[in-house]
Amino acid sequence: MSKEKKIVIVSSDNEKFTVDRKVAEKSILIKNMLEDLLSNEDHNGDNDDDNELLRDAAAVDNNDLDVIEIPTPNVRSTVLKLIIEWCEHYKDISFPDENQDEDSKKTPPIDEWDKNFLNVDQEMLYEIILAANYLNIRPLLYSGCKMVAEMIRGKSPEEIRKTFNIVNDFSPEEEAAIRRENEWAEDR
Repeated sequence: MSKEKKIVIVSSDNEKFTVDRKVAEKSILIKNMLEDLLSNEDHNGDNDDDNELLRDAAAVDNNDLDVIEIPTPNVRSTVLKLIIEWCEHYKDISFPDENQDEDSKKTPPIDEWDKNFLNVDQEMLYEIILAANYLNIRPLLYSGCKMVAEMIRGKSPEEIRKTFNIVNDFSPEEEAAIRRENEWAEDR
């Protein structure tokens, strides 16, 4: 592997985004795919048929083996564009490994850049969260979930229902029973 390969991430609606490997590898899913693809290319052993299949699947066409296409069938192009923007911003920052001790797993508060980045409509925020989960970008997933938590913090059940368009299907008696059962969780 003498020459750095171009990474092209393909959205579910077939839009292609060319990114640096450092940016693409913010996604643990893509990082693992790239490691598998590139390590299989380096091994010219007994499995030449398997290697050829991987090269063909990853190449834009059979003549261009310097480009690796990574499909993201669960991510629309509008969401993928935002995800790539986030990855570009954090490309030089390393995040704690999932296998580290419990103290390092505690997530810090959302920084200002992430707050501004995630200041989108609810539907887009949910899609970003789902895409971050699918692509295994934990810091973005955690920031998105914290944004949703902030939307809930300090609100009554009625306000939460209104914010998230949730229909109350409990009868007044059922709701009173649930409140009695969960009194311990109420702020006092």
